[in-house]
Order: sequence, then C-alpha cells, then structure tokens
Amino acid sequence: MLYTPIVATLGYILSPDHRRVLMIHRNARPHDEHLGKYNGLGGKLDPHEDVLAGMLREIREEAAIHCTQLTLRGTVNWPGFGKHGEDWLGFVFLITCFTGTPLERNAEGTLEWVDRDRLYELPMWEGDRHFLPLVFDADPRPFHGVMPYRDGRVQSWSYSRV
Repeated sequence: MLYTPIVATLGYILSPDHRRVLMIHRNARPHDEHLGKYNGLGGKLDPHEDVLAGMLREIREEAAIHCTQLTLRGTVNWPGFGKHGEDWLGFVFLITCFTGTPLERNAEGTLEWVDRDRLYELPMWEGDRHFLPLVFDADPRPFHGVMPYRDGRVQSWSYSRV
C-alpha cells in the first residue's frame, strides 16, 4: 500500500530564559478538531517548501516572530491521526531563540507562555504526553517515533534514537 501522509511541522518555542514554552490554546474556531487543546505551533508543509522553510513560515504566520535558532528534535509518524483517518508525518522542532514579540492570539486561538513544569497539566492530545519529554530532554540525538491512532485515540508509541 502506498504511504502518502500529510507532512507537517510542529514547533515548541522557549522563552528567552528557557523556563516557559509558547503554546497555542485552540479556542477560536467552534468546529476545530483541536478545540480546547493546547499545542505547539506549526502546520502542513506547502508543496514548494522544505521542512525548515515550512517551520519558519508557520511560526511567522502563527506568532509573528522570526526564529533565529532551532533544532530538529525528532519526527513522529501518526498513522490514522486525521479527522477522516488520514496519516500524518510531523517534524518536531525546538526553537531556542527568536526575534520579535509573539502575537497574543491568531485565527486558531490564544498564544500563551506556559511554565515548562506546568506543561503536562494542560489539556492536549493524549499522544503529545509521550513525545514531549523527548523534545525538551538533554539528549542531542533526534528521536523518530510512530504513534498509530484509531478513532482519535493513541494505540501505541515507540521510538528510536541512534
């Protein structure tokens, strides 16, 4: 079977003191499948752009800031994640330096600085709790995971690092 995932980026932006993370609270669109959840910033890749260009564009569009230092922390393959069972493949970045002042809100919701030690208290996708520790850990090696979903629920999680 041909694998044709939706390719996307997901970025977690640290405050200048690295104690907080800029999260979007998806609370602006009533029919949003992410409604009420917190997430990093990002979105689908455009056909003409590479993954890094897509991440930089998404951050500019969603927060109006320019990333000056970011690291690819890993990839996550989400088979069955989409609203209609679509497969997604995400490139996950940690943004440690930026210029500009982030927006307070955008078309998807409110942007909020959240203390890193409070991050896991937020309502978020169940699966995010599995890979988020890898985004923020001190291991410099990127992780590469697979997290199958069925009916909006995580079925399993595994990852590797080399």
